[in-house]
Amino acid sequence: MARVSFDQESYTPQFSGHETFPLRYGWLKKAFDRVAETESQSENRIACWGNDAIARFGVGKNMVASMRHWAKATGVIEEPTINSVRTTELGRLLFGPKGLDPYMEHPATLWLIHWQLAAREAKTTWFWTFNHYPAITFERDELIKKLDRLAKDCNWSRVANTTIKNDVACFIRTYVARQPSGKTGPDDVLESPLTELGLIKAIGKKDGFRFVRGAKTTLGNGVLTYALIDFWSRYAPHAATLSSEAVAHAPGGPGRTFLFDEDDVADRLAALDDVTAGALQWSETAGLKQVVRNIDINEEAALSWIRSDYGAFAGKEAA
Repeated sequence: MARVSFDQESYTPQFSGHETFPLRYGWLKKAFDRVAETESQSENRIACWGNDAIARFGVGKNMVASMRHWAKATGVIEEPTINSVRTTELGRLLFGPKGLDPYMEHPATLWLIHWQLAAREAKTTWFWTFNHYPAITFERDELIKKLDRLAKDCNWSRVANTTIKNDVACFIRTYVARQPSGKTGPDDVLESPLTELGLIKAIGKKDGFRFVRGAKTTLGNGVLTYALIDFWSRYAPHAATLSSEAVAHAPGGPGRTFLFDEDDVADRLAALDDVTAGALQWSETAGLKQVVRNIDINEEAALSWIRSDYGAFAGKEAA
């Protein structure tokens, strides 16, 4: 089973790359479009992120690096070699010529982006905080200390405390809207689109925050099915069944990543038969609560369910 262990020698922690800028509206589309324009070239990295990118994107050098980071982290683009950049199936589905939601106006897109960031171990702070943090509330400094301890326990010798501090600040700004003040300009308080999901809320005390657990009414069955299959493909790719406990509690699973309560997971899984026309079925036999699959578990199977959440919205902006 492909489960994550942070202390494996093969694991490379990531606490940087965003240049302290959280994801912003329009960035993924801009990055995707430039890669799509140039990917016919065998070595197009410079064409995408070279010196002229500052003028093309209308942002500073650090923001160009941040755009690249978020496009890669969300799986919209990939860099198969050091000199080449390519669009992905997910990127084309969302942002291509007939993309479902090129301007990120639909909540399904935001849930997808969140899943890409938080359900995979690549972005250490995102994955660890949603999937391993032991409490419902946290303070900024406390989260920094726990991640710093994780780095020391795992012998990540090149991870500086300042780097973790900046990553935690970016993480919080990704999910919690920043209030303007006399010390910040308009650009400093631009909200990340993921603040709309309401997954983390600021609470009364300074730098205090709360995870918002419970039912997610804007999370459609299509994206949930995608997430379930994606998790399954990494957690137990050869298994014909997946336990409700794994879906609800395993790191990188829908339960933890979407902040579901256990009852919410059970309710959503019980509807799978109808949602997937029997491709995935909920079973309660001999006291075992599990999902049974009648399809292959792969990226194509996962992506095929996303479109159902968009309905008449899909492609309307591209038309």
